[in-house]
Amino acid sequence: MSPQDLTAKAADSITGWLNDLYRDLGTMSGEVGLLLEAALGDRTKISKRDLAGLREKSTKFLNSHSDVVGAGVIFSISSIQDAEGVLEWWFKNDDNAIEKLDFDLAPEGNSFYDYEQLPWFSIAARTGQQTIAGPYVDYLGFNEYIMTCTVPSYVRGNFIGVTGCDLRVRDLEQVFIPMIRSVPGDAAILNGNENRVVLGNSGRFLVGERIKNRPEGYSLVPLEVPYLNLSLLCSSRPG
Repeated sequence: MSPQDLTAKAADSITGWLNDLYRDLGTMSGEVGLLLEAALGDRTKISKRDLAGLREKSTKFLNSHSDVVGAGVIFSISSIQDAEGVLEWWFKNDDNAIEKLDFDLAPEGNSFYDYEQLPWFSIAARTGQQTIAGPYVDYLGFNEYIMTCTVPSYVRGNFIGVTGCDLRVRDLEQVFIPMIRSVPGDAAILNGNENRVVLGNSGRFLVGERIKNRPEGYSLVPLEVPYLNLSLLCSSRPG
């Protein structure tokens, strides 16, 4: 295969994996919407008693996606009743058991988690589109580089929050490095907002590094995952 064909094959593999992940997030989001619609009845605000069943949805998603470390639903404050915020977020602990992740949602708290301002929530809320955020160090959860993927969630056409998952970069390396190892020369996956390195196939590009200017002799291959603006940076003069 030519270098161009090898690069295109790697890009297609990455794209396919991510599109499958977002398809499954969309399915989970739809199931969450139906569950809440049935629980609400004539009410418009979601109460904590309506959340029964969300753990089961998150657990199912985690058990069917071995590379995902956390998953769940995070609610818009305007959609819920008698609460400062609601995060139904579940994760795999070191023993591979599933636990709920707790956050400080009191505005006066020392570790207040103002999640509605974070891009994986705010962009989905504003645009109605799937999002990806990172890599960033998740100091409130896993204390390592992660990526957060979300899709907007709705009940009766009204935005109620996001359904999403967390992926550790070190786990993504196990998925994507074999895909891009065949790319001739150094290569890296870049996020779309800041051109930061998600991961690379060598030490040339480091996780979290911002590529302000495209290096000489490199090209960008778009990864065709709707709305994420990811790309594969690779040498245009392989060998």
